[in-house]
Amino acid sequence: MTTSTSPAVTDTRHARLPVTVVTGFLGAGKTTLLRELLLRSGLRLAVLVNEFGEVGIDGDLLRSCGFCPQDELEGRLVELNNGCLCCTVQDDFLPTMTTLLERAHQLDGILVETSGLALPEPLVAAFDWPEIRSRTRVNGVVTVVDGEALAGGAVVADPAALENQRRADPSLDHATAIDELFAQQLASADLVLISRADRLGEPQLDQVRRRLTGQIRTGTPVLPVARGVLPAEVLLGLDHRAAPPDGHDHDHHGHDHHHDDHHDHHHHVAMESLALQLTGCFQRAAVEEAVSQIIRSHALVRVKGRLRIPGKARTLELQAVGPRLESWFSAEAPPDGTEPAGLDLVMLGFALQEDSLRAGLAELLG
Repeated sequence: MTTSTSPAVTDTRHARLPVTVVTGFLGAGKTTLLRELLLRSGLRLAVLVNEFGEVGIDGDLLRSCGFCPQDELEGRLVELNNGCLCCTVQDDFLPTMTTLLERAHQLDGILVETSGLALPEPLVAAFDWPEIRSRTRVNGVVTVVDGEALAGGAVVADPAALENQRRADPSLDHATAIDELFAQQLASADLVLISRADRLGEPQLDQVRRRLTGQIRTGTPVLPVARGVLPAEVLLGLDHRAAPPDGHDHDHHGHDHHHDDHHDHHHHVAMESLALQLTGCFQRAAVEEAVSQIIRSHALVRVKGRLRIPGKARTLELQAVGPRLESWFSAEAPPDGTEPAGLDLVMLGFALQEDSLRAGLAELLG
């Protein structure tokens, strides 16, 4: 078996449309995050916003940000205000997703902003429904938490507003205590974002991280953000960064450094991406286990990969955000079928140690 740096994995977005679920309490910073993402990513994204009541404030904020031409808004921004999505999956969510998927060829992905009262797991489970499971993949569940509120000892800045939101939805059948709902949002998260990090000092950020650590799954990244600014590849995957226009990796060491544009260094997000290629005959189960272990041991934020298995006409695609790893066989066979058996990976994280990652994968894959 040999290893070497390689160009990043080719984009296969068109095969299965990626969906990112963004959850968090009222006022946590979900809409600010989505506005920044829609304006900065350069991707054709549809947004499904779940709100209660007759006035769609979040929807209005996204609609007015100018993320797409006016004549595309009706097909790119969908508001559901008939109740919590996790309670109305069959009546509201599935028909809406079916309609969006009719335009899948015009989209790069779908964002779902849930109500702060939504339970993420029923919504994620809905993507296993036969009508949509072969046409989408859950790119990740992102939980946004209010760093300022947590540093002050609360999980939400305005409990009264949250309680009013709860009363506005008569369909809720999960009148869960706020602390329990918060715990469920964290347990479902593949990525946790601490909002308003620019208002916290390093000791306060450390305090917030310690509080979150015991409530998240092993390997779940926790990242501070300010004013919703975060590299788009963190939320959406590596697809749009992975293939430079000229097909070359411009960093001679196989690393690509990404930074947010805020000047307060204590919440500064500095990402690195590393592309690796391993030649050899590897089994699907072994690769999935090895990648999962590498994610946990190296605190990787995202992984994208492709496995070429001898005797298989189609490659196995791999995608991970935090501890969530999914794999599926590509919809199309390689154009010539001459690529050798092996594994291509692109990893996104902090202070990536290339030698350690190479050695770890080589050992795990035998």
